[in-house]
Amino acid sequence: MIRFSKYIWLYALISALVLVPGIYSLVRWGLRPAIDFTGGTLVEVKSDTPPAGASVQKTGSGTYLVRLQDETASIAGEILREETVGPVLGKELLAKTVTAALFAIAAILAYVAYAFKNIKFGISAIVALVHDLLVVLGCFSLFGHFWGVEVDTLFVTAFLTTISFSVHDTIVVFDRIREKSKRGDGGSFEAITDQALTETMGRSLTNSFTIIFMLLALILLGGDTIRWFVIALLIGTISGTYSSPFVATPVLILWNRWEKSPRRRPAGEAGKK
Repeated sequence: MIRFSKYIWLYALISALVLVPGIYSLVRWGLRPAIDFTGGTLVEVKSDTPPAGASVQKTGSGTYLVRLQDETASIAGEILREETVGPVLGKELLAKTVTAALFAIAAILAYVAYAFKNIKFGISAIVALVHDLLVVLGCFSLFGHFWGVEVDTLFVTAFLTTISFSVHDTIVVFDRIREKSKRGDGGSFEAITDQALTETMGRSLTNSFTIIFMLLALILLGGDTIRWFVIALLIGTISGTYSSPFVATPVLILWNRWEKSPRRRPAGEAGKK
């Protein structure tokens, strides 16, 4: 059995090293929204030189993707594709994205709390979920600031998929902890969680690596139009694999320690041993 519970503060340090730069970037620079959210025109142009535009990105096939806020702007070169999104549709899409994410988080909290008959399981799962979402958002905020990467509807798909994947492994670990707690296996709560993580770690890593290898293949061999979508999925998958044993479970352990601390006991029981 591996004593995972001995290194809780190491996990907190690793999470902080990833989250702090991303949160700072989100607060300072935010995300770079694509025309899907702001409205505008996306034009794919075949040209010998980069055309002028609000945002220009070269594709692997030698063409350029130009994003324009003004639909009447002219582009020098052979136009291969043109897509236009109105500002009203962009705002509506953004509102629906936020609503869907909040609804999913609330539903997950209610389901996990009901399934495990304990609200602390639900809140611990949500803490891990928020951790993963902040990792994805923070990374893309940094990508947007330093490399001009924009978030579009494909990013929304990856964002919502991260919510699902994050909770999946967490529920598996929590279910094993619940089973062992009911049987009284392993003694202390920390020992029970260590046993549960040791038993489920191999399954979780195998499952995650099959997804990671597939996503890496798509990044290397897929087209430019889906590359950042796949990168978002890859970041969410790695973070979700990490957060189940090293964020959700430590939160559960710390909550259990707090409930059993002397300060939480009545005055007459605090001195009992």
